[in-house]
Amino acid sequence: MIKARHQAGGENGGDARGHAAPPLGAPRLGAPRLGALDGLRGVAACGVAFLYHPLLKADALMSGDPPLPLRWLREWGWTFVDLFFVISGYIFAHVYLARGGLRREDMTGFAVARVARLYPLHLLMLLVSAAMFAGADDNTALAFLGHLFMLQGFVGEVSHTFNAPSWSISVEIVCYIVFVLAAVRGDRILRWVTAGAIALALAHFVLRGLPGGPRMFDSLPRGVLGFFVGQALWRWRAALAKVPAALLVLGLAGGLAIDMGQGSSIPPITLLAWPCALCLALRMPAVASAPMLWLGDRSYAIYLIHFPVLLVFLPSIQGAAGGAQAAALVLAYTALVLLLSDLAYRRFELPARRAIRAGWERRGSMDAGLA
Repeated sequence: MIKARHQAGGENGGDARGHAAPPLGAPRLGAPRLGALDGLRGVAACGVAFLYHPLLKADALMSGDPPLPLRWLREWGWTFVDLFFVISGYIFAHVYLARGGLRREDMTGFAVARVARLYPLHLLMLLVSAAMFAGADDNTALAFLGHLFMLQGFVGEVSHTFNAPSWSISVEIVCYIVFVLAAVRGDRILRWVTAGAIALALAHFVLRGLPGGPRMFDSLPRGVLGFFVGQALWRWRAALAKVPAALLVLGLAGGLAIDMGQGSSIPPITLLAWPCALCLALRMPAVASAPMLWLGDRSYAIYLIHFPVLLVFLPSIQGAAGGAQAAALVLAYTALVLLLSDLAYRRFELPARRAIRAGWERRGSMDAGLA
């Protein structure tokens, strides 16, 4: 399996790959869908699934003197997960804060919505991975329990097992918990928590950050930094809308290129590059086009499905006779993941989500009738 520095490329993650439409527990008036961020989320999912992870192992594609973008994707493509975190924080602020914030009575609905969004496909892919890779030494009963209870991001030995990219889901859940506990106490508290979370995460990278990556001990600080930077971007959206596009392009390029020497490159990427990418996406109609929205809708499935499929393709990709054969195999892998993700989204994700939410709402109606 792709382990250690390789596995951490696998996000997104959680509701960074969910809709910006108002979920259960959100203010009743809801908020309009941010189609551009759905499209950007699709780009991030494809960056992890179809570029970073394949390039990491397809040496035939990197022979000779590969162009700079390919070299960057191989070394730093795992930071697309940090873009997921930033998008997630922005969307949560957009959905829950734009119409008056969260109340304490919304907390249960908020939790049900998160479970309905994240858990069904996570459980399905855990079971699929367990069946496919039951013989792997690391896939122990303890590791399975860690994944089952979505704790895999916090135990290094567990995070490399079964469907390894799902580590980011457990990190996202921590961000959701911090967000909702602060939000129900009012906007002033949430502002302080946002500032404090960013400061604590940055302190981690200043004190413990190392060059290169990814590293599992950075996982939670990465998620916290990205999520709450996304929250701050939403609060500053009016001012950011006035920043010239050329300046945002420079910020994106600069944030990706800054060499931190012996320090971590996560801060410039999460504080500068990905915020600029988000602001640019909000100005680009093409990012909210129908094909991009299609990818965005299926990005969570792409993210969770790609890794087991890639492990099946890897022996063939690594044994390819040349770059053309390796590229053809990667294209076949990409097509299969997109097909499976579409089926999973339409035939499993959406029905499971609706069933969980409907079941909870029926229970609420029954409880109200008995009161």
